[in-house]
Amino acid sequence: MRTKVDLCGVDTAKLPVLKHEEMRKLFIQLQSGQEEVRDQLVMGNLRLVLSIVGRFAYRGEQADDLFQVGCIGLLKSIDHFDLSHNVRFSTYAVPMIIGEIRRHLRDHHPLRVARSLRDIAYKAMQAKEQFINEQLREPTLSDLARMTGLPQEDILFALDAIQEPMSLHEPIYSDGGDPVYMMDQLKDNAVSEERWLTYVSMKENVMKLDERQQKILAKRFYYGETQTEIAKELGISQAQISRLEKSAIKMIQKQMSQTDN
Repeated sequence: MRTKVDLCGVDTAKLPVLKHEEMRKLFIQLQSGQEEVRDQLVMGNLRLVLSIVGRFAYRGEQADDLFQVGCIGLLKSIDHFDLSHNVRFSTYAVPMIIGEIRRHLRDHHPLRVARSLRDIAYKAMQAKEQFINEQLREPTLSDLARMTGLPQEDILFALDAIQEPMSLHEPIYSDGGDPVYMMDQLKDNAVSEERWLTYVSMKENVMKLDERQQKILAKRFYYGETQTEIAKELGISQAQISRLEKSAIKMIQKQMSQTDN
């Protein structure tokens, strides 16, 4: 018996699957001007989109919406696929479809992220997509920095800021019995519950700071840079860095004390 699942009015159980040689013939026809075969390529790869959408379940988005966004990535892949690369279409299309879905999730992120950080992340994601298309492998952080002309730490900070929050109730493993949820993996006898709550509260309060203060704290306490080094990078005086750092710490301390009360 087949299971009928409708997405955007499409019965996914009836979706066709194209073999590699069939796909290649259709692309040859399409790239020779036979536009009518484009629909065949789309329908023959909707299962690919469906499989990728499954990776983004439990992110608070409707499957129909993600399926539509994934189809946009599929269409872009079909339009730009180059047979001369001698790779399977799925190898080329998967990162394109994933990139389209991630952009959608980023633009509809439930947490407020500074526009400048989003712009940096967008440039990095574009560079990553271009790199994968050209090199057929994942780029390193230094590759992205070279392509965008941006510092590695800025790219890392921006990409981290736009990550989708993961639900504690997201299942991460199942062997056919009861699933194991994310929250089941958080127990740590070496770290008390109070310390976990402090960490979560601290992270939330840091996110309330302005972008410059967040950047200064990250460079000081995550990357271990001195106030003088940060001042040179940001083009302001060491005294200003000191004032901004102290102000940010005081704001966090104030918020933490209010939480405790």
